Amino acid sequence: MRRKIPSTTALVCFEAAARHESFTKASQELSLTQGAVCRQIAGLEEFLNVELFRRSRRGVKLTEAGLSYSRRVATQLDAVERDTLSVMGQQGANAIELAVVPTFGTQWLLPRLKGFQQAHPEVTVNLTNRTRPFLFADTPFDAAIYFGDADWPGTQSHRLMGENPVPVCSPALLGAGGTLAADTIATLPLLQQTTRPYAWRQWFNSLGLNISRDMTGPRYELFSMLAQAASHQMGIALIPPFLIQRELGEGSLVVANAHALASHKAYYLMIPERKVESASLKAFRDWLVAEADLYTIEHKGKNHLLTP
Repeated sequence: MRRKIPSTTALVCFEAAARHESFTKASQELSLTQGAVCRQIAGLEEFLNVELFRRSRRGVKLTEAGLSYSRRVATQLDAVERDTLSVMGQQGANAIELAVVPTFGTQWLLPRLKGFQQAHPEVTVNLTNRTRPFLFADTPFDAAIYFGDADWPGTQSHRLMGENPVPVCSPALLGAGGTLAADTIATLPLLQQTTRPYAWRQWFNSLGLNISRDMTGPRYELFSMLAQAASHQMGIALIPPFLIQRELGEGSLVVANAHALASHKAYYLMIPERKVESASLKAFRDWLVAEADLYTIEHKGKNHLLTP
């Protein structure tokens, strides 16, 4: 069945005219005559049976319907342009579209990704931030790295590492003692991680403490946000040390208490079952699991680093 979609030329003319709120500027941008732009937009309005612009002697102005439609059209045209440039850039090369939790991607994966590129120059790995699970069928992703329990229907899971977060803060909050007791930490502003809402409660409970205010405090979605807030003396945060190696090395953050929260969940590479036979994904999977195993072995037992 033929799709009920306007011509691409009409949509491009409409998007440019809507962005400038001017047929003249749109015609200049598109190297068309003003009459050609007017005809395309008039044809689009007829196709939609909706008035997109109000015309007057002083120019044109978007209607409410035109404003709403222009935003959606612009988003779709941007997506088509991105996909087109991606195909042009790949020139037939293998590409992996990887969804990854942001801080893990920037702090752990990216510093190592050059090694995979050198070993497999024929494979391109594209990274996109995703903080929560999704349906692979509804996205362009070939695989995902996420933190959880590997309960993701229709996928093959590969464990990478646990988190084992520890309380960290600015050295200014630490004082002369060098460490903070758990009951002292309980009196400080507790910075909360949106996707780990019970982290502080679990940390205190693991020490036999029941703190009434363990779920109070500002919430941040990303560990990178928690790190920034903690380094600016806004409170104390529970963060896996391997995600803040730079901050710990520079001294903008310090471990306030060496007790780590044991990880029941972990970071996993998730590959949809329909993609498991992909040669490029197999190569990336083997490399990533080996890197995670190597990192775990190298840092096992160091209380200021990751201990799965």
